[in-house]
Amino acid sequence: MSSALRPTLLFLLLLLGLSWAGLSSSSCRVQIPPHDQVARVARFVAHQCDWASMATISSHKPVVGQPFSNVFSVSDGPHGTSSGVPYMYLTHMEVSVQDLQVNPQASLSMSLAQTDYCKQQGFDPQSPLCAHIILSGSVLQVNGTEADFAKKALFSRHPEMIDWPTDHNWFFAKFNITQVWVLDYFGGVKVVSPDEYFQAAPHRKHH
Repeated sequence: MSSALRPTLLFLLLLLGLSWAGLSSSSCRVQIPPHDQVARVARFVAHQCDWASMATISSHKPVVGQPFSNVFSVSDGPHGTSSGVPYMYLTHMEVSVQDLQVNPQASLSMSLAQTDYCKQQGFDPQSPLCAHIILSGSVLQVNGTEADFAKKALFSRHPEMIDWPTDHNWFFAKFNITQVWVLDYFGGVKVVSPDEYFQAAPHRKHH
């Protein structure tokens, strides 16, 4: 082989290798479930999102009894290990947690707008195509083995939590789901029962 052809051949082989790597990664990537598989969409959104907006019933003046929305870091498990249960790392010093001490009922909202998905597809956060879920239920402290899982779930996604001040008396909690509302397509919000939600598989690899 002539020395003039050698760099060209190497360049072509490099391009071929990059193309093959791209094809391999894209052909096995995890994709959002079809919109008609509503429970799976809900589980997918819950697993993809690292934070949520939680609305409590305020116990603080001058908005006592009114909805009060706040942002919390969440995790339903380490990436690739979905439990479907949103876990949180809380302190009683936090204003919304004080609301929960009076009334544990709350609503939790998560949207794929916080991921790259909606931007890549050109979907506005308010568009039904930018899938989001609203969970109804209550917030409960967890202990024992469930607290161990919550710790792994949260610290794997939010490593900064490890160094949060110990004098804040942090504790692990879960959002106890009683109803799931899904908006992922045109035609209005859809309702999923907790049983349907937890039985659904959030991921399916496409080859």
